[in-house]
Amino acid sequence: METVDYLGTARKRLPILVGIPVLAALVATLVVLLTPAKFAVTTYVAAPALIGGVAAQQFAGQQAANQFVAAFAAAATSPKVIDQVSADTGVAKDELRDGVVVKQVGASSQLTLTFTGSAKDKVAPVAVAMTARALTFLFASQVDVATQQVAAAEADVNAATKKITDWEAANKVTQPDKLWQATLTEQGSLRQEELRQSAVGNTRGADAAKDAIEDNQKRLNDIGPKLPGYQALIAQRDASSNALAEAQQGLQAARAQVGAADPKSVSSTSDVVSESKLAALAKTVPPVAGAGLLIAVLVVVLLEIVRRPQDPFDGKIPAQRREKEPAGL
Repeated sequence: METVDYLGTARKRLPILVGIPVLAALVATLVVLLTPAKFAVTTYVAAPALIGGVAAQQFAGQQAANQFVAAFAAAATSPKVIDQVSADTGVAKDELRDGVVVKQVGASSQLTLTFTGSAKDKVAPVAVAMTARALTFLFASQVDVATQQVAAAEADVNAATKKITDWEAANKVTQPDKLWQATLTEQGSLRQEELRQSAVGNTRGADAAKDAIEDNQKRLNDIGPKLPGYQALIAQRDASSNALAEAQQGLQAARAQVGAADPKSVSSTSDVVSESKLAALAKTVPPVAGAGLLIAVLVVVLLEIVRRPQDPFDGKIPAQRREKEPAGL
């Protein structure tokens, strides 16, 4: 079997093995040095009042912190927020998407939003605007939803109240449930009065009480059949009132969350820093040079495969040749 002299091959192909990685490193160095300087700024968001707490809180439970950070990151790069920040700062949308990074601080609900851009005077306004817009996107929308729920509940209460008013106008009676109860109470008193007057022999007083009892009974007979329908309307209005009270509580909670998410209170922005060219070179050149070395090795291997002649006998001596060779060989 033919052995391969790897060391000799490496010496012979040394220009390729050295040249390609060096060329790749030089190109990477030129790219880094000629690339315009990048500037970065970090906004720190700490809003513990938005996490956990009551069940009505938007982010509650064991995963509340992770959910908040994930939701904030998604909001910061959402089309609506990107459009708003681009309009606020004049920075291109693609640069906004590519330059923002949101990270969670440990396992807490605190996070950092870092924006890197080419214009030094733009990075800080972008970070501030993006933080404010993302918080508004997350929590202000809850106020809009809660406001709509309150408006719908108020409309239900007004509709139920109108049905009661229309019923009273059609039946020419106001608050029949209270009238029914008052008439029943009066009936009891009149019966006692009739018995008392009869006991003392006051026939006229007993007859007057009896007449009053009959009038009240007619009133009860008139109200009684109508009372269930009226009570159903009252129950509907009460249910609508309860729903309105719950919607108003939800609106108050949503407004409280918006107040707790005030960017001026929960965020702070660092000074603008310039990315170090040395750090960029250290981060870029070694991987590129390593990739160049790998490519060089592959090129050398391919060249050796192409250069090496193919042996049709695959290293085996033909039978006729073996017969002609001396026995001692």
